[in-house]
Amino acid sequence: MKKTIFPLALGAAFPWLATPAHAADEQQPVLPAVSVAATRDSGLDAPVATGSNLGITAFQTPASVGTITREQLEQRGDANVVDAVTRSTGISSLAHPGNGGSSLAARGFTDSTSVMRLYDGTRQYGGVGVTFPFDTWSIDRIEVLRGPASVIYGDGAIGGVVNVIPKKPNRGPIENEVQATIGTDNTQRLGFGSGGAINDRLSYRLDVSGDRSDGWVDRGDSRNRTFSGAVQLDVSPEFSLRLSHAQGRQNPMRYFGTPLVNGQQLPALREKNYNVGDSTIQYRDHWTELAAQWTPSADTTVRSRLYRIDSQRYWRNAESYAYNPRTGLIDRSGNTQIRHDQSQTGNTTDATFKGTLFGLKNQASVGFDINSSSFTHTNNTYVGSSPSVDPLNPIPGYFVSAVPFIPRYRNEARQSAVFAEDRLELSDRWSLVAGLRYDHARISRRDLVAGTAAFDKSFSHTGWRIGTVFEIIPDLALYAQYAKAADPVSGLLMLSPANSKFDLSAGRQAEVGVKQTFWDRRGEWSLAAYHITKNNLVTRDPNNPAQSIQVGQRSSHGLEANVAMAFASGWQLDANAAVLRARYDDFSETVRGVAVSRAGNVPTDVPERLANVWVSWNFLPKWTLSSGLRYVGKRYADNANTLTLPAYTTTDLALRWQVTPDTTVTLRGFNVFNKRYYTTAYYTNTQWLVGDGRRFELTAHHRF
Repeated sequence: MKKTIFPLALGAAFPWLATPAHAADEQQPVLPAVSVAATRDSGLDAPVATGSNLGITAFQTPASVGTITREQLEQRGDANVVDAVTRSTGISSLAHPGNGGSSLAARGFTDSTSVMRLYDGTRQYGGVGVTFPFDTWSIDRIEVLRGPASVIYGDGAIGGVVNVIPKKPNRGPIENEVQATIGTDNTQRLGFGSGGAINDRLSYRLDVSGDRSDGWVDRGDSRNRTFSGAVQLDVSPEFSLRLSHAQGRQNPMRYFGTPLVNGQQLPALREKNYNVGDSTIQYRDHWTELAAQWTPSADTTVRSRLYRIDSQRYWRNAESYAYNPRTGLIDRSGNTQIRHDQSQTGNTTDATFKGTLFGLKNQASVGFDINSSSFTHTNNTYVGSSPSVDPLNPIPGYFVSAVPFIPRYRNEARQSAVFAEDRLELSDRWSLVAGLRYDHARISRRDLVAGTAAFDKSFSHTGWRIGTVFEIIPDLALYAQYAKAADPVSGLLMLSPANSKFDLSAGRQAEVGVKQTFWDRRGEWSLAAYHITKNNLVTRDPNNPAQSIQVGQRSSHGLEANVAMAFASGWQLDANAAVLRARYDDFSETVRGVAVSRAGNVPTDVPERLANVWVSWNFLPKWTLSSGLRYVGKRYADNANTLTLPAYTTTDLALRWQVTPDTTVTLRGFNVFNKRYYTTAYYTNTQWLVGDGRRFELTAHHRF
């Protein structure tokens, strides 16, 4: 395919912009061979969009924020966003089909109501199953902010924020790339990308990808497709417009875990799938955005985004499995048919100013965020069961439910917020950073079966953060911050009439840390200590277990460390570790009609030990050998802490050959020692999801 095809197509769409496409006619520069650099162009010295709107670097931010670069994504071979994110410091996965395969844990807090997912800085408001983005092919980088982030993004970010940033149009010459992968379990993956300048004012970026696999469990097939495209018009050096659209369609594995047998997981059941034969899971997402940026001077920048998000999710499965010791069979129930229809339209606008305050250098940012969302829930009330099956030789059978699949309720939300940040440089070495955000949301629910209004309620919250960074010596800084944030008791767009009676849960965090670049910028490290408290949890009333009250509390405190360095010629090390103590301070649940305190217990799905290591070695001019370890500590599947998901370590290997300056071939092995492990429990704590076993992939990548 010639480089001129995409520019001509865009030129046809915008004929009034057509000028000689000299950028496309320029000779394509030869790309250098990929090798480990002696200095890093990312990390602490790179600006991060997720920690602040002020355009400051990670080194200048009084918080724990890290970046997974495009180079790291390609080196490690993580094709899935969750796999990539969980290599960062202190992040673990609790993904399963019920949460869209996307939920994460950070600093002792879990799920999308406490660990927010963003796509290019935009949140999908109020849901509990964010299903886009999922593929890393179109991604430029992933930024991870650990700890409360309500100052920037609103409620739902006490544990942290993950911001997935796509590739964007650039002013360079047009470059194309294609990548193909084949692997075990009949895995096949294909991606194509193209981008660059068409003329002096117009540039573009286009990425498409698709994959299929038979999976590591019986009937574990999956199919995914994704598209991302953007066109940028530089109207003048000061003003630009960018229109972007991304969409994805997923048919993930229809697998809901393996039941315990007499309290144990049996190795013989590792690859068994107890879902019905006509099961279905499908996610469809569309994100469209028109962004404008105006820079009237070097000290002033104004940005505005108008966006539209649409998501449709559909499940039809037998979701609950329990071993019956009397019959020796697996009883199947919870035949669930659900459809989510979710839409959101909104605008986020902010302005950043540089100047002086009291004679000191100062940066300030102010902005607003408004959106309107709608969520329709169609279901069969989760009633139905399919025939019991033999644990070793299950006959899938068919989905059965006598309850009609009809729209049950519609929730609508109107959200608005105003926010501000400021960074004051008290000296060349000492700065103060503060932020404030006020959120207001009005949530209404309509019972579509009865045709009546269920509730109409407003929520509001003011979040704030104050922090300081002090550079002790050049490239070595201490920082501290205190933040206040909020989480909903559940996804606001899925709020039930019972939960609508409760207020937002409030959280506070104190954090101190140190960051440094060293050895002529060939290395960097950071260390953070934090304490987070979240109160107003919904817990059972000890005096009346049939009722819930909002008095509960949970907390966590811990240490996080990471180091990255080119420690010898051709060698690169990236390592991180997290140690935390997470506890319910005040929490009860009902057990056989009695309220039982779980105070002092570890919340479910929270590992208190996490570590990742990645080492690469350029042992010959065109050859790179790399290896990664991922350690996840034990977790509990129940609030009583009687069911333990064991700790595990997986090992990945990769051998990369730079065939030409534009072509690489990589052989990868994932979980090469075939470690048997469990990723999370499903909504029933005796049904665990098995992690994937040993697999290999061969990938060819070519730029032209």
